[in-house]
Amino acid sequence: MSPLSLMLREIRLRWLNFALAFIALAAAATLVVALTGIGRAANNETRRLMRDLGFNLLILPGPGDLAAYWGSDEIKSHMPDTYVHKLATTRGIGADHYVATLQGKLPWRGLEVLVTGVLPERNAVDAPGKEPMGYQVPRGQCYVGFALAKALKLKEGDEIEVERVPLKIERCMVEDGSKEDVRLYTHLTDAQTILHRPNQINVIQALGCLCRGGAIEVLRGRIAKVLPDTYVTEMRNIATARTETRHMVERNVEFIVAVVTGACALWVALLAWLNVRERRQEIGILRALGFDSGRMAMLFLSRAALVGLLGALVGFAVGTWLSTHYGPQIFHITLAKVKPEPDLLPRVLIASMAISMLASLLPTMAAVTQDPAVTLTEE
Repeated sequence: MSPLSLMLREIRLRWLNFALAFIALAAAATLVVALTGIGRAANNETRRLMRDLGFNLLILPGPGDLAAYWGSDEIKSHMPDTYVHKLATTRGIGADHYVATLQGKLPWRGLEVLVTGVLPERNAVDAPGKEPMGYQVPRGQCYVGFALAKALKLKEGDEIEVERVPLKIERCMVEDGSKEDVRLYTHLTDAQTILHRPNQINVIQALGCLCRGGAIEVLRGRIAKVLPDTYVTEMRNIATARTETRHMVERNVEFIVAVVTGACALWVALLAWLNVRERRQEIGILRALGFDSGRMAMLFLSRAALVGLLGALVGFAVGTWLSTHYGPQIFHITLAKVKPEPDLLPRVLIASMAISMLASLLPTMAAVTQDPAVTLTEE
């Protein structure tokens, strides 16, 4: 009788042991696939939420203007608006979402207004297709801060004029509790006309991938090669919050997967050991009939590989269904990105079979080293 026939007969005879091992591996694979899929969605969700905190890099005309920027939001020196194009078309900088900005203070209707012109966002050439962040103000329109709108009784749809530039109020912003409440956002071209700064900007906002280990210095060096007369500063609170939150989400998923995998391996090892104990007489007879250690090991490890394979296939299907069915209910922002992860299938198959076979290795060694003479003389 071939080892395959023996294995199938043994599974049919001791189906409960096989079923328990299968359930454990299927449950583990289900949790791993579901947690990985939901974890990726959680990472995307966190990235989107953290991205909405705002830009974390400011590129200014020079280090001398840094104090002026934080002190009064008014920068006296300027740089060409073509600088944003240079950055966006340079590969390997490690930042994207470039927004050219011109801002300056201006008395208007008895109030001091912070006019801020923004150019439509430019993505880095090596990071295309990303959704825009920040304001996208069309030409001839404006967004009015909460305090300005309240003090001057402005509302959406009103026609206003700033320095003889006609603007239509597209949006009255909600209360922010910061300088945003006295800003007047316009298209960059309109702001250049209002502030009498044609073809000039004084701030480039960007979103950089700031990892640990002083990456801001690396970014400064890369940007300095493209724009040597600028200075890059990091908004550390935003950068730290974004990085730490993403690392926390990743660590949580990794920890849960490790605990589930370890528990599954212990359970399979216990079932394999019980299977060996129940089959002592059978093993003794097979050894006496000429089954060598290699064939005996193949018999037990093939059984372990089969249960691992079946558990992985079922677990992948159930885990994929759970993540795609319940994921959109959890992550409202990135629900379109909760989708099947076919790249997980080969990894889950290999991992499940490897865990099952490794967990069965010690019981298998115990089985193949049994002395058939001693086993067959037991009562």
